[in-house]
Amino acid sequence: MPESVKITIDRGGTFCDVWASISDGREIIFKLLSVDPSSYEDALTEAVRRVLEFLTGQPIARGTLLDGSSIEWIRVGTTVATNALLERKGERFALLTTRGFKDVCLIGNQTRPKLFDLNIRRPGVLYDKVVPISGRVTIEDYVLNPYPCNHDFSDTSLVKTASGDVVRIIEDLDEDNTRRQLGELKSAGYKSLGICFVHSHIFPDHERRIAEIAREIGFDFVTISSDLSQQVRFVNRANSACADAYLARTVRDFVDGFSGNFSVQPQRIEFMQSDGGLVSSSKFSGLKAILSGPAGGVVAIAKTCYDEKEGTPIIGFDMGGTSTDVSRFERSFEHVFDTTISGTTIAAPMLDVKTIAAGGGSILQWKNKMFVVGPESAGAHPGPACYRKGGPLTITDANLLLGRLVPEQFPSIFGPNANEALDTAVVKKEFKHLTIEINSDTGLSFTPEEVAAGFIQMADETMSRPIRNITEARGHALNSHNLVSFGGAGGQHACSIARNLGIPRIIIHKYSSILSAYGIGLASVVSDQSAAVSYTASAKTLPLILEKLATLRKQAEDDLIAQGIMPNLIQYENYASLRYDGSDTNISVLQPQDNDFVKAFVDQHRREFAFELAGRPVVVDTIRVRGTGNMDMAKVKESLFDELASISTRAFQLPVTAVHRTFLDGAWKSIPRLYLSELEVGTRFAGPALILDATQTILIESGSIVSILKSHIVIDRPASERSSGEDCQVVNPVQLTMFSHRFMSIAEQMGHTLQRIAISTSIKERLDFSCAIFSPDGKLVANAPHVPVHLGSMQYAIQWQHEYWKGRLNPGDVLLTNHPETGGTHLPDLTVITPAFNAETKHIIFYVASRGHHTDIGGIGITSMAPDATELWQEGIAIKTMKLVSNGVFEEDSIRKVFLAVADLPGCSSTRRVNDNISDLKAQIAANQKGLKLISELCQSYSLPYVQFYMRSIQQNAELAIREYLQQVYARLNGRALQAIDYYDDGTPVVVKITIDPETGSAHFDFSGTGEETYSNMNAPPSITSSAIMYALRAMINSDIPLNEGCLAPIRISIPPSTVLRPSDAVAISGSTIASQRVTDLILKAFQACAASQGCANALGWGMGGKDADTGQVRPGWNYGESIGGGSGAGPGWHGTSGVHVHSTNTKITDPEIIEKRTPVLVRRKVSIGGMAVVNVKAGESIEINTPGGGGYGQLPQGAEVEGRLKTRPTPTF
Repeated sequence: MPESVKITIDRGGTFCDVWASISDGREIIFKLLSVDPSSYEDALTEAVRRVLEFLTGQPIARGTLLDGSSIEWIRVGTTVATNALLERKGERFALLTTRGFKDVCLIGNQTRPKLFDLNIRRPGVLYDKVVPISGRVTIEDYVLNPYPCNHDFSDTSLVKTASGDVVRIIEDLDEDNTRRQLGELKSAGYKSLGICFVHSHIFPDHERRIAEIAREIGFDFVTISSDLSQQVRFVNRANSACADAYLARTVRDFVDGFSGNFSVQPQRIEFMQSDGGLVSSSKFSGLKAILSGPAGGVVAIAKTCYDEKEGTPIIGFDMGGTSTDVSRFERSFEHVFDTTISGTTIAAPMLDVKTIAAGGGSILQWKNKMFVVGPESAGAHPGPACYRKGGPLTITDANLLLGRLVPEQFPSIFGPNANEALDTAVVKKEFKHLTIEINSDTGLSFTPEEVAAGFIQMADETMSRPIRNITEARGHALNSHNLVSFGGAGGQHACSIARNLGIPRIIIHKYSSILSAYGIGLASVVSDQSAAVSYTASAKTLPLILEKLATLRKQAEDDLIAQGIMPNLIQYENYASLRYDGSDTNISVLQPQDNDFVKAFVDQHRREFAFELAGRPVVVDTIRVRGTGNMDMAKVKESLFDELASISTRAFQLPVTAVHRTFLDGAWKSIPRLYLSELEVGTRFAGPALILDATQTILIESGSIVSILKSHIVIDRPASERSSGEDCQVVNPVQLTMFSHRFMSIAEQMGHTLQRIAISTSIKERLDFSCAIFSPDGKLVANAPHVPVHLGSMQYAIQWQHEYWKGRLNPGDVLLTNHPETGGTHLPDLTVITPAFNAETKHIIFYVASRGHHTDIGGIGITSMAPDATELWQEGIAIKTMKLVSNGVFEEDSIRKVFLAVADLPGCSSTRRVNDNISDLKAQIAANQKGLKLISELCQSYSLPYVQFYMRSIQQNAELAIREYLQQVYARLNGRALQAIDYYDDGTPVVVKITIDPETGSAHFDFSGTGEETYSNMNAPPSITSSAIMYALRAMINSDIPLNEGCLAPIRISIPPSTVLRPSDAVAISGSTIASQRVTDLILKAFQACAASQGCANALGWGMGGKDADTGQVRPGWNYGESIGGGSGAGPGWHGTSGVHVHSTNTKITDPEIIEKRTPVLVRRKVSIGGMAVVNVKAGESIEINTPGGGGYGQLPQGAEVEGRLKTRPTPTF
């Protein structure tokens, strides 16, 4: 019988990895360049040609058609779609969308990608043209409705959809006009279309009819968003439709081009999808291809390194040349349904893979007296310095200098003629120059090896952050995982990454350098079917859910059978996406054996978020069936853990043919150089050592125990020892950089915890919160880059509490404050503060705090930012200080009384959803506890004095950067003072004069001349001005300096009392965050950095209910708030950007479908009632919000739609 072969290929950006299995048991493994036009036209075809040559023993000329009859299957993973998206090389297409929403993809969620970049550069849209189409539906009822809604189905405009939702058809599809518009597009040369309509996930009729017409007219490719995702969120579905249409031709040409190189087709050609499943070539599309390559790696670690019986979860660590991918696996694949790639957020099931711009090619730099790794990469050209093309120093060079790479293992393919060996001499020379610079700046005496080792340590810390985010930030203990390392550079860093994270065991597969390709061979053909539903989970609705699942199962079965899978080879997984009523956080729950989805949801919610909402209904939004079918090699038969337990303990003679000088543990050592092919199965030995094979180098650190198995290398690390803490007198820039990363990572994880646990849209969806770490005296150490208006202001709240409570706080106490006199910004921003105590001395050793925006805290307005408020008491609760938790006991009765007492004030209502307020406060407490735990672990790893020393050192580093910048400004302006004046809308002036001391680099910001406090809410406490100054300085420096108290240490601020920037304690301040934009513009104007922004935060709130001011009657109700992006100012060499948040805020705007689902508002257009105003509207009336673009000399893109209009249904107040 003729031999046959199975082939898998992972086509990456640089290399194609190839694994093939011949029917007689032999295997073929090799790599080739993904692009090598001088040798071959197509890398996939070349890979198959080489395999067939090996199989037949006969030469096959390049360029001839291949006979694929002996190929059982070819499975391919590819970055072709990813690269086309990153490089913006997709096909020209048109987007058809609901009339009034043509700029929805341009506006997106209105956030700017880089918080401190004054030149805002959003990713460009994918479409070439947008065509608005008539046809509009909306949800008839709304989630926050306090009254039951009875539908009158005699009204022919009402439709009950398959999901159970009731929609109202506001405008029918105009088919004649649509046909005309499509004809015009066809005449203009468009061949591909993306279609997305508002609410099409539950009412796809209009999309489907347009697609039918488009295909009748002759368009080659038509994608509709409702086929891609049944998830609510119009913007993400629109982006998905765009991505699919944009990549359609690229992917199809790639598939057809490959298939066209065979005279006889292989029995099957399958492609890896982003969700970890295979699909036949005819069904492979643009959206499914985006994470095709990385998905293979996740499948591989799951099937080769995870044991269901042993049960230890695994972390995938895939380090390549440009980036590193990390993932997690436990029992089943973790999918995400909203993924941002190259600035485009798309809705599609994808394996949860986090990518960070750190790899072997990451560039090493010395900036602001800190070691900086990446994010820039040397790429393939010029590549690292050792590639002999004049490239910069990179991580690869650092590993080479330290003896972690063996130069003679590399082929002579470097230099301008691609015929030279790696250049170690230039690496030594460049590190010597860099070391001289570092020693000159610091006064220390580093060696080049210590500098290189420092950069390796920083790279490890950078790559550790996303691993912490997929484990600790989600409630998983890092030390309960195994680390699975793969990728070309993974073996050089696996031990140090595991040591950094406290992971005890590392697993490296024998195919680790081509593991993604191997994983593609282990994958299953998958059909993923889903449907939107709208059920309250109960015994009554369970039969409906099971019926829908059965329908989806049949669809998945039919799809897989059509792809050649036998029914008996198909397995199914049934999921329901559930959430608490009133929440936007969905959890995908695998169908339990007893069909009790609610119990499974509550258990998983409690495990992930640490709480449950007892008594609150659970809603089912989406149901999903994932059918998988595999032709053969679906599982690896033998457990590596069983093999590990059974290997002999007898001593092996290590085949040490050479030793290699390697810099380890601060010194040069001669360590064994071992070749993997020469190590017998069952060998067990202790590090240090280097293990080499044809495609990788694995560094084994001292004390680690290595076990060689049939298909794996297992490395068991020694128990982590506490660091000596080194010297607390001299700042080590390596440790300075490391602690800067670590403190920032802790603040970020606090933020992840807060976002996960919070219940309100404001915190969970719009991300209006900040988390930070403070020194024992309340000075800011690290603030995650959340909301800029909080940056410099929170520390004043901590310092006030520190002084007020000095000597009177105990372990288990948590404080709450929001008053402007105690460091608050405006009253809706509630700050929760937790002190950490020394267990022995009972002294406070640091603070952590979280500040979150609560949309409703009571007051005279429908939200707590009432534009007609004139006094502070009208704006809701105002707390100078109180114990939210006392000795570990949550003071729920006390805080509830504070919230409800607002209703006793004239014309005021208390908060309409006090339970949500309390839930969010508990989430803030939990976020603080996460920070306490992580910093305490850091202190245990080093020592408290050492950690506190670097808290101070990081503050001093930021201070030095600001002083140097101010001295540069002084020199540039020849010593003249900086000054500027601006005005509020009512004519109130805000004035600043900035005088710089050239000797010290300090500056005096004098706001004398600023207008008196106003009889409105546009007064801003001094903390706002501090935040504006810190933000402006950080933005103008345009360098990644730590954000902490040191940024303000060189600054003296003078603000006259009873002015709008330092008002008395009785005036209203809810508009202070709006005023903060004007203050920031003022400072940037003084420095001549850029033109003004729109000058306010465009806050809009609406709602109903509360206490009637005339009758005193309290009606059930709700409220909602948004801050709408305006635009940025132009600057030297750039135009302003419209429809984006600037300066003091960067919150997300709520998706139109979410707004209409939760509130009785119809979003007519994404398009002046003047400045501040309260408007009572009647059903059917409209409110238009004009959001002007940036100031200065910016220009509006041609045809841009910059307006947004809301139309109400019942009778809320805006």
